[in-house]
Amino acid sequence: MAGPSDPEQVTKNKDKEDKEKELNDWLPVTASRTAKWWSSTFHNVTAIVGAGVLGLPFAFSQTGWAGGIISLGLSWLVTLYTFWQLIELHELVPGKRFDRYHELGQHVFGERLGLWIVVPLQIGVQVGTDIVYMVTGGKSLKKFFDIVVPTFGAIRKTYFIMIFAAIHVFLSHFPNFNSIRGISVIAASMSIFYSTIAFVASLMKGPHQGISYAPRSSTSAGMTFDVFNAIGTVGFSYAAHSVALEIQATLPSTEEKSSKGPMWHGVLFAYAIVAFCYFSVSVAGYWAFGNTVQDDILVSLERPPWLVAVGNLMVFIHVIGGYQVFAMPIFDMIESYLVKTRKFEKGPLLRLIGRTAYVLFTAFIGISIPFFGGLMGFFGGLIFAPNSYFLPCIMWLIVKKPKAFSLHWILCWFSIIVGTLLMLFSPIGGLRQIIMDAKTYKLFS
Repeated sequence: MAGPSDPEQVTKNKDKEDKEKELNDWLPVTASRTAKWWSSTFHNVTAIVGAGVLGLPFAFSQTGWAGGIISLGLSWLVTLYTFWQLIELHELVPGKRFDRYHELGQHVFGERLGLWIVVPLQIGVQVGTDIVYMVTGGKSLKKFFDIVVPTFGAIRKTYFIMIFAAIHVFLSHFPNFNSIRGISVIAASMSIFYSTIAFVASLMKGPHQGISYAPRSSTSAGMTFDVFNAIGTVGFSYAAHSVALEIQATLPSTEEKSSKGPMWHGVLFAYAIVAFCYFSVSVAGYWAFGNTVQDDILVSLERPPWLVAVGNLMVFIHVIGGYQVFAMPIFDMIESYLVKTRKFEKGPLLRLIGRTAYVLFTAFIGISIPFFGGLMGFFGGLIFAPNSYFLPCIMWLIVKKPKAFSLHWILCWFSIIVGTLLMLFSPIGGLRQIIMDAKTYKLFS
C-alpha cells in the first residue's frame, strides 16, 4: 500500500539521480561520449605501446630466444582475449554501462568487496605506469640532448624529469578523455615511428663480432631472477586493460548500436600495431646486441646519431600522451571522491589542486627511484598481471558461468594460471633488479 512518504521518497531519488548525472557530466571519463572507433585505437595504442616496448630486447636477453618469443606471443593472445571480455562486460546489464573498472567490479563482487579488489589494482597500474613514464620521459629527453647538444651532458637526469613533470602540470587540465584525443593521435603515431626507428637502427647495426646470446647471469640463481624480471617486463607491456572500460565509456551507445562493435574494431587495429612494434623491436634489438643490450634499447643504440636522437625525442612525445591516458581515470577518481565524499565544490580550483598534486607526486617518486628495467618487472607482475591477465576472466566465470571444459571455461582458467604465476614470480625479479641498480645510485642524481 502506498504511504504518504512515497512522493517525498520519489523526489529524493530523483534529486539524487539528477546530482549523479550532473557530476557524471563533469567528471573526465563520462563528460563526453562522442568518440569514434578510431579514437579507441589511438587511446589503446598510446596506452599499450609505451615504455614497455623499449625494455623488450632486455627481457629477451634474460630469457633467451625461445623464452622471449613464447612469453611475448602468449601474453599478446591472453590479453587480447581478456580485452574482449571487458568490452563484452561493459554493457553486461541492459540499459546500464559500467564506465569504470571498479563499477564493473562492484557489480560482480559486491559494493564493498568490488572496490577493495579492483581499485587498489587499477590505481597501482595507472600510478605505476605514470611513474615509469616520468622516468622514461626524463631519460629520453636527456639522451636526445646528449646527442644533439653534447654540452648538456653534465645536466642531471633529475632536471629532465622535472621538465617532463612541468609539461604535465599544464596538460593535466584538459577536462576529459575526448579533449586529449589529439594528444593520443600524436602519441600513438610516435610509438609506431620510434619502434620502427629502433627496429631499423638495430638491423643497420647488426650483431658485432663475439656477440653472445647466453643468459645475462652466470649463476642459476641469477638466471632464475632474470627470468622472473623478464616476464614482469612483458606483463608491463600490456597495461591498457586498466583504462579499457574508461575508453569505451567515451563511445556512444544505443539500443540499435552498442559501443561493443566500435570498441572491438578499435582494439583489433591497436593490437595489430602492437604486434608489429613489439616483435620487431624485441627480435631486432636482441639480435643486434645479445646479452649486452640495456634496459632501454634506444640507450644501447648509438649510430646513426641523428636517428637515435629522433627516436628518443619521439619516445618523449609518446609518453607525454601515455601519461595523460593513464592519469585521466585517476583524475576521475580524485575528483569524484572529493566531490561526493569530502563535499568539495566541483570546479577549476578543485582540478588545479588535485591534478597538480598527482603530477608532483609521480614526479617525486620517479626522481627518487629512476630504475626503468626493475620498475617494469616489479610493477608488471605485482599489479599489472591481475588487471590484464586474470581479473576479467574471474568476472567472466562469475557472471557468465560457462560450462566446465567449454572453450571459454578453458581459456579463462588458462589465463588465470598464467596471470597468477606472473603475479607471484615477476615482482621478485623486478625487486632484485632495483636493488642491483641502487648499489651505484645516489638519491636525486
